[in-house]
Amino acid sequence: MRTIKLGTTDLDVPVVAVGCMRLDTIDRADAQAFVQTALDQGATFFDHADIYGGGKCEEIFADVIEMSSSVREKIILQSKCGIRKDSFDFSKEHILSSVDGILKRLKTDYLDILLLHRPDALVEPEEVAAAFDQLEQEGKVRHFGVSNQTPRQIELLKKFVKQPVVANQLQLSITNASMITRGWNVNMENAEAVDRDGGILDYCRLHDITIQPWSPFQFGFFEGVFLDNPKFPELNAKIDEIAAKYNVSNTTIAMGWLLRHPAKMQPVTGTMNVQRLKDCVKASEINLTREEWYGVATAAGYVLP
Repeated sequence: MRTIKLGTTDLDVPVVAVGCMRLDTIDRADAQAFVQTALDQGATFFDHADIYGGGKCEEIFADVIEMSSSVREKIILQSKCGIRKDSFDFSKEHILSSVDGILKRLKTDYLDILLLHRPDALVEPEEVAAAFDQLEQEGKVRHFGVSNQTPRQIELLKKFVKQPVVANQLQLSITNASMITRGWNVNMENAEAVDRDGGILDYCRLHDITIQPWSPFQFGFFEGVFLDNPKFPELNAKIDEIAAKYNVSNTTIAMGWLLRHPAKMQPVTGTMNVQRLKDCVKASEINLTREEWYGVATAAGYVLP
């Protein structure tokens, strides 16, 4: 699979990351087949979080991949922490204990990347900095990033954290693309001109932070997928038209729409279906034309001024 540099690191990562949030929803045999398919497709970047399945997803992953030092060398592991029941927690104590739990469940000595999950309103960035320093010094985490954060939230962390922020995981799909479409609605009086994210897309590009779109096929907030959904007839017609041209699935084109953006994003899959995973990976071989990309955008309902 095609690769990109992750943030400012020298780490070459596949352009499609494999999300493991639902690994606990399938049986062991299917989980093993899913992980092996990812490896066979060159999808060696696996995204986890300590809350996925209450930790079970990380345990299942380590089990089915038969984690060992030789296996560990061939994959890239990312996990997230900071979400607790009914609260968020970026305290030093919680970050350190979370990472220890993650490493134990994944049966590894280190994470390639640790992301801070949903922003903690009570964050004390000095504590985050202390936690990151200790994790780096102990060799438990090699790179650090965030998830669902605005430019100002990242800047606040950077005032104290010395490690580069290499990734920001954000909700982004064709139907949830305001961070992109706001760019052509500057100084307009329509709803698409409203700044909901502080200009995070341009901020990440300016600071070499890799955007990792999550839920790349969802509309709303986990309301369902837009592909083959009668709520989006024009969008699906356009995607199907382009898919027929390239002789690929609609999944491939929807993923390819994100990969066509020059920000060099790394979408995170959410499927546990082997064929859909293959279709996602196939998108790394597709390069939509400018006309096709804008055609999908307008079919999704975004109006060009």
